[in-house]
Amino acid sequence: YDWTGLSYQERLAGTQTGILYTFSILVIFLCLAALYESWPVPISILLTLPLGAIGGVIASSMVGLPNDVYFQIGMLTVLGLTTKNAILIVQFAKNRVEEGMDLISATLEGTKLRFRPIVMTSLAFGFGVLPLAIASGAGAGAQNAIGVGVLGGVVTATFLVTLFSPLFFVLIYRIFFRNGKQQAAVAVEPAE
Repeated sequence: YDWTGLSYQERLAGTQTGILYTFSILVIFLCLAALYESWPVPISILLTLPLGAIGGVIASSMVGLPNDVYFQIGMLTVLGLTTKNAILIVQFAKNRVEEGMDLISATLEGTKLRFRPIVMTSLAFGFGVLPLAIASGAGAGAQNAIGVGVLGGVVTATFLVTLFSPLFFVLIYRIFFRNGKQQAAVAVEPAE
């Protein structure tokens, strides 16, 4: 038998999930590369993306919700929130390092100073999706799928990203930068 109609569309859409996430992460990476005008700093931010997504997956699994289109929309939202949390820390630390501050001191100061804004925006976002997570009645299945996944992702994006984003920034910075200057394979002379 052959798949037709809605069943065919569901099977076709199910195979495109990986492409959707890959394209989303690529767009995030390119936007961050344009923002920071470097390649290594966005890598340290992208390394935090699984930390937010794992909370959404665990929360949805604990409640018994399926991995459907609503869950996938929620995960894209969690990717954005995770990126925002990591950017708050990395951007401050990068600016301090460029001003001449020690890498570890700049990263710790960035984490301390950005912790409150991260917690406040995450609390606001979490309380915003809480009604979706506890909804009942008509349309509750879709609302629960988005709300529970996003709420779980918000929790891990807040705490795990605050812990691991500074670590990833320091590791990537030490790998790609030497003595505060980016490694260059070939020295380029300015045009006359």
